[in-house]
Amino acid sequence: MWKKYQGKPTPPELMKRLMEQLKPSFDVLLVPLEIGDKSAFLLYLKTVIDEAQLQQLIIKPFFEMSSDNQFETYVNSSPSKVGMPANEKDLLFNLTIGHAVLAIGDQIILLDLRKVQSDLVLPTSLEATVHGPQLALSENLNTNVNIIRQRYHKPSLKVETIELNDVTRKPIAILYDETIVKKNVLKMIKDKLDQMDAPLIQSAGDLQLHLNDKKFSLFPTMILTERPDRISYNLAAGKVVLMIDGSPLALLAPVIFFDFMVSTEDNYHSFWIAKFTLTLRYFGLFTCIVLPGLYVGITSYNPDIFRTELAMTVAGSRIGVPYPSYIEVLFMLIFMELLTEASIRPPKVVSAAATTVGGLILGTAATEASLVSNIMIVLIAAVAISTFVIPINEMSFAVRVIRVLILLFSTLFGMAGLTISFIGLIIYLTNIESFGEPYLRFYWKNGKSEIKGSDR
Repeated sequence: MWKKYQGKPTPPELMKRLMEQLKPSFDVLLVPLEIGDKSAFLLYLKTVIDEAQLQQLIIKPFFEMSSDNQFETYVNSSPSKVGMPANEKDLLFNLTIGHAVLAIGDQIILLDLRKVQSDLVLPTSLEATVHGPQLALSENLNTNVNIIRQRYHKPSLKVETIELNDVTRKPIAILYDETIVKKNVLKMIKDKLDQMDAPLIQSAGDLQLHLNDKKFSLFPTMILTERPDRISYNLAAGKVVLMIDGSPLALLAPVIFFDFMVSTEDNYHSFWIAKFTLTLRYFGLFTCIVLPGLYVGITSYNPDIFRTELAMTVAGSRIGVPYPSYIEVLFMLIFMELLTEASIRPPKVVSAAATTVGGLILGTAATEASLVSNIMIVLIAAVAISTFVIPINEMSFAVRVIRVLILLFSTLFGMAGLTISFIGLIIYLTNIESFGEPYLRFYWKNGKSEIKGSDR
């Protein structure tokens, strides 16, 4: 029992020290509770505590119960009670995330009464589908785990949490199906998380960069997704899912190159429709990578590959264009990338205007001014459309860089450069690994065997 000063109980020394360390913050409160012979003290930060819960679960029962012992027994059996940390530094951290310290009798109790402002489930925005679920994840970790548990009902689904070592000390949830997950992959991911030494991690995308050992790696080795159905599908395939508190995206690992070309929409279509759309995506991928380099290689080095009529048409469209074809392609690619960037981040009303000005007015004006040929406008439009058919944004960004490199080789060495750079791309992909798994692994199996994880 704490000491009394002038007949009134005083708070424990621990609370006084914590109070001093949190000053001069306006929202730190040390509240005495006293009625008759009963007394207790509460220490919390007002801005991160759910005051309705505090009133209903702690303050109201305190004044309703007849003795300290009864109230102490009640609090000790409350689901809001959490374990006391080992030192004062961790106790201070817990106060900042929404815990309250309750002193009653000789006992100090820690209660989780945090106020959650970000548990709203968001609509899908990055991976929209026509026939699939329309809701994505939220920015609250507990809500996200609840969403996945509601979709994946196997008791073998395990959810482990660890705490980051950065200044935020955000919790990360590791989800996996115990019966089919690859143990070595799971161990590798846990080891990397333990060894991570980053000053500040705010989102799943940030976490992905720090989990990748190769700083200058071009292709993503984890999938960043917002879709609960994609997460469930990958859990059933034996993959590991990482979620970080405060981020509406999850990470999937390990992955292979072909995972980035699969849309969850494929699961909601018939076999031939799904195969047709998948084929279109690969055609789009090949087109957006190769088409600019192919155009430069043929027009600058090997125009005889075209039929005579087509070669004459291309040559005729370039009459008046004052520079070589590779400058023309590079000029339009740069403006297309600028247009893409300009349409992503500004407000919607501004991005619509930017798209209209850039796509229609600038393109038409450039053609009429003979700065680019008509065929170049068609080619750039085809490349832009093809880029957007790649379902995962991370892969789309990598492809945008790769096509510039292939264009460079085609400019220097013509069709031979195009071929060499494409072969080099394949070699580069074969040397990438995602948590020990070959990035360019080919596997042929039906959906059922994939979901069962039959290769494990």
